[in-house]
Amino acid sequence: MYTSGPAWFLWVAAIAIGLPASLIILTEWRRSLLRRNSPLAAPVGLLRTYVLPVVAVLFLLLKVAVVPARDMPIRIVATLLVFLTLLLVLSGLSNTMFANAPETSWRSRIPRIFIDVARMVFIILGLAVISRYIWGANVKGVFTAVGVSSVVIGLMLQHSVGQIVSGLFMLFEQPFRMGDWLDTSAARGRVVEVNWRAVHIESSTGVQITPNSVLAGTSFTNLSRLATAHTTVTTTFAATDSPDQVCATLTRIATNLPQRGDDVEPTTVPIGDHKYRTTIGLKSPGDDDAVQATFLRWAWYAARRDKLHLDGVADDYSTPKRLEAALDEVAAPAMRLSQSDQRALMPYARLIRYGTGELIHAPGEVPKTITVLVSGRVRLTVPAGDGSVTAVRSLDKGALLGVAAFTHQANLAYAHALDEVTLLQIEHDEIQRLLTDRPLLSREFGRLIDERRTEVQSVRSAAKKAIQAAGQDVTGQDALPSIATPGSQGAESR
Repeated sequence: MYTSGPAWFLWVAAIAIGLPASLIILTEWRRSLLRRNSPLAAPVGLLRTYVLPVVAVLFLLLKVAVVPARDMPIRIVATLLVFLTLLLVLSGLSNTMFANAPETSWRSRIPRIFIDVARMVFIILGLAVISRYIWGANVKGVFTAVGVSSVVIGLMLQHSVGQIVSGLFMLFEQPFRMGDWLDTSAARGRVVEVNWRAVHIESSTGVQITPNSVLAGTSFTNLSRLATAHTTVTTTFAATDSPDQVCATLTRIATNLPQRGDDVEPTTVPIGDHKYRTTIGLKSPGDDDAVQATFLRWAWYAARRDKLHLDGVADDYSTPKRLEAALDEVAAPAMRLSQSDQRALMPYARLIRYGTGELIHAPGEVPKTITVLVSGRVRLTVPAGDGSVTAVRSLDKGALLGVAAFTHQANLAYAHALDEVTLLQIEHDEIQRLLTDRPLLSREFGRLIDERRTEVQSVRSAAKKAIQAAGQDVTGQDALPSIATPGSQGAESR
């Protein structure tokens, strides 16, 4: 059945023109919102894709086909329209109020589970309204039955329900968020999931699933909300080791750790019974294990280099046999040493080792010894003006380090061990005596110093130009002596 006269034509024309125009407007609006990453993009997409076409169908049925309001097609379309409108309103409220809420506002403190529960309640109420006013159903009996059943179920499961409620109240208080690090009686790790029943904590032994009620009933520490995150490492040395030297060595190691945070300066104090406690700041609580592992590994190498006795054990690596082999196989070709030269240097040479990633030399330091790379690889890097580091080169077996000791100048770059590195260390005075008697070797050292200087300067200039090309404010310097403060990450030694 269709309307007579021009009325139906006007409705058809209005829908035929208004619907496409509205779809185009909403499409462009949604694209604009997506470009700005606005949370309103989702409700606008729902309005464009579902609500608007259903409204057009409803008007076609009512105004063009003149279908009675109580007929089944109208009821079905009206039910769909009311349900979609309810979803649109809930989506709009959720995205506008909670999506970009400031961290200090009450909206950001409401757990997601409460928002989901509230949405479900409104949907159930909306379905009840649809059933009552569109389909004429009597929902009073349903609500009464649901209420009585809820009371009975609540009495039967009051202990379990109480735990769930206590857990929900804990979530509402929000003592932690996703990504925070917790230290609980069951596990220590990062929160990776929070739902209505439990909190999932990712630890070194796996994912620990802790019920909300358990966390609500016990105390725990939110490591991510500490004023300063730090870790402590305890080491033991021999009674004959100087406490001041031990503290200086351990503090130096902690200062050069790559995972160290800047909020807490590393400190080492003796705590009795030949034990020492080192406090190290962390960038994140998740770096705790990595910091401790790296610190203990580097402490093993540093204690032996500094002739300390970590765990009461002395260094026995630099034996006469190993020294003789290193002088003959590595130092002799690199420094043109004769057999007599090698024998003369034996009392003044020593083999030392560095662990992977450990800092060997830093810019600004004046080396006191000259070292020859016996095994392993060393990377030379220089800091750029924006705080990044740029590689200069890698050194292999036979390369010389610390040649600036010959001219009493500071190192130009950082030197880090790429793997376990063994160095043959020779005292400066003996090298100076050797160079005095060998003019050709002295010129070779001078050439090597100039080559390293030119290399470092070239790398710095290229890095500075790249930063300037990117439009960044560069405060780097071209003067070689003022490279960086010792202890910052990443450059190389001469």
